[in-house]
Amino acid sequence: MRILFVTSTRIGDAVLSTGLLDHLLRTHPGARITVACGPAAEGVFARMPGRERTIVVTKKPLSRHWLGLWAEVATTFWDLVVDLRGSALGYLVPARRRVVMRGGRRPGHRIGHIAGVLRLDPPPHPVAWFAPEDSARVDALLSDDRPLLLLGPTANWGGKVWPAERFVALARALAAPGAALAGARPVLLGGPGEAERAMAMPVVEAMPEALDLVGRLSLPEAAALLARGRLFVGNDSGLMHLSAATGAPTLGLFGPTPAGEYAPVGRAAQAVVAADGTMEGLGVGQALEAARALLPAPVSA
Repeated sequence: MRILFVTSTRIGDAVLSTGLLDHLLRTHPGARITVACGPAAEGVFARMPGRERTIVVTKKPLSRHWLGLWAEVATTFWDLVVDLRGSALGYLVPARRRVVMRGGRRPGHRIGHIAGVLRLDPPPHPVAWFAPEDSARVDALLSDDRPLLLLGPTANWGGKVWPAERFVALARALAAPGAALAGARPVLLGGPGEAERAMAMPVVEAMPEALDLVGRLSLPEAAALLARGRLFVGNDSGLMHLSAATGAPTLGLFGPTPAGEYAPVGRAAQAVVAADGTMEGLGVGQALEAARALLPAPVSA
């Protein structure tokens, strides 16, 4: 069986689509899947079982990228085409079956919108794929076996970024003597590029005790690390969604973006939301209370 799966240009939305892919892999053993996604999201699928090919779709003026994608896939007869971009492509390639997600804002969480194309209810949770070589790379970066407090102080735009001093205060409260994460090692994560580095720098400079991995990991390596975390705390970002997909305890910090649509989804994931819709309106105490709820109680001496 050959499946064409057209998904997002953004990491977060791509991660949210992995639950649907995992469903297809489980219900169609041996299927050969071609994934079409944006450049930033390519690593989400790099270790996916059953992946025959990834087609990286780079946006071009006048939507000419769709023409290029069509030229690459139109000569294959697909058993199933899943188009989560709501484009015309799904109707213009030869296929036995095709499902296309309609666009526009709708109520409910994004994974429900995605699962709806195959009428799955409840929607399958996202998953994170990584390989032994990714775990080995993480092993080489970690010098001890202390519990990991993972922090994601970056996002794709500044309005989603929690103030740096609050990240620092929260991390130190969580790792203080007697706290649930007493003695934990803080690790700072972020994407590649100067913009992400600049966002993370105030936290990097304020926490010299932290392991700075901003921009140093591929997405599969990040997934391998996130899966080991005792807790991830981060802004609404692709890393937040990737952490939740690993099943690790994940706290997403939300201000202007809708948590009802984009809260992290996983075995132990939660969003904490500023009442005034701004990141400045989210206090350390509110985030600390939410983080503690995701952690086991500290053991008394």
